[in-house]
Amino acid sequence: MTDTSDASLIDISIPFAAHMPAWPGDTPFSCGWTARRETGASVNLAHLHLSAHTGTHADAPLHVETAWGASETLSVAAFVGEARVIALSASHAADRAIDVTTLEQLLADSAWCARLLICTGVVVNRHAFPGAWPALDEPAARWLVQRGVRLVGVDAPSVDARDSTSLPVHHALFGSGAHVLENLALGAVPPGRYELLAPPLFIVGADAAPVRALLRKR
Repeated sequence: MTDTSDASLIDISIPFAAHMPAWPGDTPFSCGWTARRETGASVNLAHLHLSAHTGTHADAPLHVETAWGASETLSVAAFVGEARVIALSASHAADRAIDVTTLEQLLADSAWCARLLICTGVVVNRHAFPGAWPALDEPAARWLVQRGVRLVGVDAPSVDARDSTSLPVHHALFGSGAHVLENLALGAVPPGRYELLAPPLFIVGADAAPVRALLRKR
């Protein structure tokens, strides 16, 4: 996490950097230069080459269904407001699903809120793309939206398991009008209640949009 000028803010974004691994087969991030002062230009002018899923980002429904909404349809309001951070135990295996029983245990003593951020401990900012991570199973995703959760965020690269091709969790969340945040940096965030500030960039026609995700201590 990076420092901020407001001590009440916690940056939970993964930075765009060349050393951050992309999903295998996706476009890696690079930053190049269209103009440099060293070569006589009046300004330094950078250009970026990246996947819409680079770093911390919000998936759009279009990601899993061609007829569903693209990135410009994402509700800004869904990404701003009260959020709950929960953390899996260190003993939770990387290939073990996050099921309803696990969520019931983690949320038993907490009042519900519309945004749930799950720290799995498996992240991409360790210079190697993870081989597996704890992901929600479909019943757990449906259980959350039935209880009013409208945004699910994870520190892992996806809310679905790495080897999933049907993406049932994405479908369950998007099909219920919920939203998805991925590649968060939650490892140093104590479980609890926060204010989330993570509006996606206003990009037209994409299947995802990068965000700068912040939590404000309550």
